[in-house]
Amino acid sequence: MPEKKKKQKAPKGTVKKLLRFLRPYRGRLLLSLVCSAVNAGLSLYIPLLFGRCIDLITGAGQVDTEGVKQKLIFSAGLILVSALGAYLAAVENNRVTAAVTKDLRNAAFRKIQVLPLSFLDSHPSGDTLSRVVNDVDRFADGLLLGFTQFFSGVITIAGTLALLFRISRFVALTVVLLTPLSLLTAHLIAHRSFRYFQRQAATRGALTAVTEESIGNLKTLKAFGQEAAAARKFGAVNAELKAASQKAIFISSLSNPGTRFVNALVYAGVALTGALGVLGVLGGGLTVGLLTSALGFANQYTKPFNEISSVFAEMQNALTCFSRVTALIEAPAEQPDAPDAIALGRAAGDVELRDVAFSYDKSKEFIKDFNLRVKPGQKAAIVGTTGCGKTTVINLLMRFYEIDGGEILLDGTPISQITKRSLRGNVGMVLQDTWLKNATVRENLTEGRPDATDEEMIAAAKRTHAHSFIKRLPQGYDTVLGEDGGSLSQGQKQLLCITRAMLADPNILILDEATSSIDLATEIKVQRAFDELTVGRTCIIVAHRLSTVMHCDVIAVMDRGRIIEQGTHAALLEKGGFYANLWASRKN
Repeated sequence: MPEKKKKQKAPKGTVKKLLRFLRPYRGRLLLSLVCSAVNAGLSLYIPLLFGRCIDLITGAGQVDTEGVKQKLIFSAGLILVSALGAYLAAVENNRVTAAVTKDLRNAAFRKIQVLPLSFLDSHPSGDTLSRVVNDVDRFADGLLLGFTQFFSGVITIAGTLALLFRISRFVALTVVLLTPLSLLTAHLIAHRSFRYFQRQAATRGALTAVTEESIGNLKTLKAFGQEAAAARKFGAVNAELKAASQKAIFISSLSNPGTRFVNALVYAGVALTGALGVLGVLGGGLTVGLLTSALGFANQYTKPFNEISSVFAEMQNALTCFSRVTALIEAPAEQPDAPDAIALGRAAGDVELRDVAFSYDKSKEFIKDFNLRVKPGQKAAIVGTTGCGKTTVINLLMRFYEIDGGEILLDGTPISQITKRSLRGNVGMVLQDTWLKNATVRENLTEGRPDATDEEMIAAAKRTHAHSFIKRLPQGYDTVLGEDGGSLSQGQKQLLCITRAMLADPNILILDEATSSIDLATEIKVQRAFDELTVGRTCIIVAHRLSTVMHCDVIAVMDRGRIIEQGTHAALLEKGGFYANLWASRKN
């Protein structure tokens, strides 16, 4: 029982959120409503004119020809005005839908920029992508249909009832008494279909994630002969989506025939009650012409129910997709800057970690009692076995994750009291996983320093030995790279990332396995460039190749989230501990 109550509340909350997104466009919505009212009102008045035309025909040769002619001409004019109202309402509905979907996507993308890494690490990127692209598209389709059918439908229903009461209260009461059957049918079906559309949307996101994962790692799949396994995984999720979609569409599609059956009962009830009225059984005053109008009103009265029920599947799907997008928008953002946080200028580069503690799973210890001091201009290395927490320390330095205890200081100021933008603006990072956008080489290299001149850019590329292969590209620095570097080798992509960091000219450098994808000959050249670049700058290096850190001023050896040894290369070898064993077993 508690679970059912929760599901009933979900659509109501979703509608309230939707209204907040619609609020900036209430003027356009009002104009659309007015145009829909004009269209619906005139559409209702036209059958009344036709009924009066019929009453002007009283028998053979007894026809008020002039009266019929005038009413038909007037009706034609009303039809044109009604069509214009429908057109203007459709235009405004399209504009509002396009504006809301734009706002929704902008809000979702802005939130992604401030989401903590913990959210992105725990949610498949394909699912997040599906929310921003697919779910918003489906929401737009359902929203447009909702605008088009709901506004005019409500006006038509209200106007029809008013006119029916004017024609005959017995006919109107017949319609009113039978209407709840149609509403109850639609409600019961909608209540059941909503949860199936939720499942369908979630499974669609999972399918996008599986597809993106397979395409992004196709080379690895082929290398290990896992194409069939990937296909089976995709097939399983696809089959789950098929089952969820079939259930959702089947149940929601019952709404239309169900309401049509009830509407047929309404029409029959109007015909029977109206015939009795014409015969004088239910009072006088009802003519054949007015009965004809009443039957026309009965059709128009039931038409909105048919239309709304026919698009109810889309509307339910739209609300479900909207709720998935708003769940992303409402996800907690990363911890904001403190109100009194300072915007740091160019840092001297004094980095200190005092008794730092951090864990991903708060029930299990990971980083604990971590102490490290890197003075301005020093080069420090963090080494250790895979999974010991080296990269996690870098994430903490950059405030991608917030520490659980202790302090991290930059130039004596806790980084929690420094704005994230100024903190990260003082740090240049080169990671093992390269990132290049779908743009020219020049745009990629100047990502961290857009105002750099061509001379500065080329000088940086020469120092990293990237200039030679860039010149061989079809358009040199103006060559457009494909997604994630396109056809460039991993080593070439890494060189571009190193060049980008050099061009940014930060006072603090973080190199996380920065030369892991470069051949040894190139690595020696790049290492020389790093030696030149790091003069007078603080440099923190995470490395597996111990030969790349042997000249560092301080080497911190990590194991299971703690520093177990610290010192220079020579001192650690002389100590004969963990580092000495790593050095003896190195494979460089």
